[in-house]
Amino acid sequence: MLRWARERAGLGLASLAGRFPRLAAWESGEENPTLKQIERFAKATHAPVGYLFLPKPPVERVPIPDFRTAGNERLQQPSPDLLDTIYICQQRQDWYRDFARTTGEAPLPFVGSLQLTSDVEVAAARLRSALGLDLEERRQLRTWTDALRRFIEQADALGVLVMVSGVVGSNNQRTLDPEEFRGFALADPFAPLVFINGADTKAAQMFTLAHELAHLWLGRSALSDTAPISAPTNRVEIWCNQVAAELLVPLALLRQEYRKDAELQGEVNRLARQFKVSTLVILRRIHDAGGLTRDQLWEAYREELQRLRALPRGSGGDFYLTLAARVSRRFARALVVSTLEGQTLYRDSLRMLGFSKLSTFHELGRNLGMA
Repeated sequence: MLRWARERAGLGLASLAGRFPRLAAWESGEENPTLKQIERFAKATHAPVGYLFLPKPPVERVPIPDFRTAGNERLQQPSPDLLDTIYICQQRQDWYRDFARTTGEAPLPFVGSLQLTSDVEVAAARLRSALGLDLEERRQLRTWTDALRRFIEQADALGVLVMVSGVVGSNNQRTLDPEEFRGFALADPFAPLVFINGADTKAAQMFTLAHELAHLWLGRSALSDTAPISAPTNRVEIWCNQVAAELLVPLALLRQEYRKDAELQGEVNRLARQFKVSTLVILRRIHDAGGLTRDQLWEAYREELQRLRALPRGSGGDFYLTLAARVSRRFARALVVSTLEGQTLYRDSLRMLGFSKLSTFHELGRNLGMA
């Protein structure tokens, strides 16, 4: 069980040797750790301490439909970081659902309002209208970060809890891996929730948000394969990818703007800046418009992905703005209000927000416009 917990966390013996110098002897059975040491080891490997007393390793599964694939094979073993992130979001969603019902909020009509048989262009137009997504307004925004922030604000105003974080909870030592997952959706008529892996690029997060919103309109929770050039075999993922691409870059408009005779890289960069999406999305839409064959698309995709991975990542900004983004402004405001009114215990509020200081809670309230 000790070896299982270590491997589950992706850790080698050498990486834990400093804190647990007798770990190799524990794993071989030559020595036994004390209860205190077991508790420390469980914390270091992000494993529930009770698991270490089981007779054999448990089979851990993602608690929502998992559509992620690699080489058309379903991914089997979720990391502790992924599992803990989903559990945290489910706890927040449960709280907000109760809050919404208590305060008399009505179910949101867009959740589950579309079906897999819905036309992609019509579906994208429905999402664009409900969100108030103005393509010309987005074009005028200066950066991808500005465009993503505006997109999140529009989803938040509609009633979606959009949580963006690159770490588990507020633990900056547990960075989420975009290669494992980019986002997920938790469909609910009172508390629809989208989580976006903030360790991904801003431009890539735009497509992830669009994809997960499509899941909400279907009324289907999912952990998704959201890469714009991915080739999912699941009907739900195919439809959500198509709707996301059409929502962000309408094919009719792309055909008007695309200059076939221009050099590809320069044209991709120009259109990415114009539509405020990743260059990978633009490559996919050029292919959809007939400008690239499938083989040309994959070749250009691999080259562009290699270039993007070499780019430096930006750093975090203001702590309280970042915190509100991590838990969703809508959720944070509701939780602060409920706590100040005495409906939620400070202890529970701090736990869901992911910090321990009461002063931080009050400063967050002030930054959200609540004295």
